Amino acid sequence: MLERLNQAMEHVERHLDQPVDVAELARIAGTSEYHLRRMFSALAGLPLSEYVRRRRLTPAGAEVLAARETLLEIAVRYGYGSGEAFARAFRAMHGVGPGEARRTGAALSSQPRMAFRLIVEGSTTMRHRIKEKPAFTVVGPKARVPLVHLGPNQAITDFVRGIDPGTLKRLEELSDQEPQGIVAVCDDLDPSRAEATELDYYHGVITNAAAPEGASALSVPAGTWAVFTASGAAPQAVQELWRDVYTQWFPSNPYRGRPGPEIARIRLSADGTEADAELWLPVEEERADRP
Repeated sequence: MLERLNQAMEHVERHLDQPVDVAELARIAGTSEYHLRRMFSALAGLPLSEYVRRRRLTPAGAEVLAARETLLEIAVRYGYGSGEAFARAFRAMHGVGPGEARRTGAALSSQPRMAFRLIVEGSTTMRHRIKEKPAFTVVGPKARVPLVHLGPNQAITDFVRGIDPGTLKRLEELSDQEPQGIVAVCDDLDPSRAEATELDYYHGVITNAAAPEGASALSVPAGTWAVFTASGAAPQAVQELWRDVYTQWFPSNPYRGRPGPEIARIRLSADGTEADAELWLPVEEERADRP
């Protein structure tokens, strides 16, 4: 997987002055667009679209300073339809507009070219299982919240604190399958997985029962799930489990992520400092005949 991902990165390098088709990158990487975006974001720490934008603006910045072409010529060559759009993107990355950069010879930022390597630690074993699961429903309160990669998500914390304990007790009685009890479910995430983009967060149960009045319901079709477990300090253990799944497990196993909700069953210690976590991710087998 990583070898083919690096081939996709080489394709980006050869087409910095042309439109980059994510579908073509996925074909080169031998996976789906969905999994490619998710995998890249986890490995690189930034969305694929942001990486491509920053890589384009790196040589564009050098050409602005070289002053061999007009700013508009540079803008058009790197895919910007107007000088204004180019100036906005340029300033967002470099902290200065292209005209000012050319006049003053300002120091500009640079996005290094990325390549991926698998580092085998060998010191721990990731606990996981693969489970075929029939269709089910997520039932519980729902909120639209921002995505937070590291540290507590205050929006989720505030939302959960506002749920009546009696509501949670009644919901828990509807739990009739794995993962049992109250779970955290994330759905409808932005494909970029960028920090602060929004997602649907459900705090409820997995069930085949009808949703009670006032509760939201998310229907999930039958499919394959990879189930991972971890224990440790909260919330680091949970967030590190997400990271390790994409940086260690997926590159080493014949599966890829597929669209669907991501489910976490988290049980905290009495003082809230330790967590036992179970993470359910929708997956499908990675086959050579399927991009």
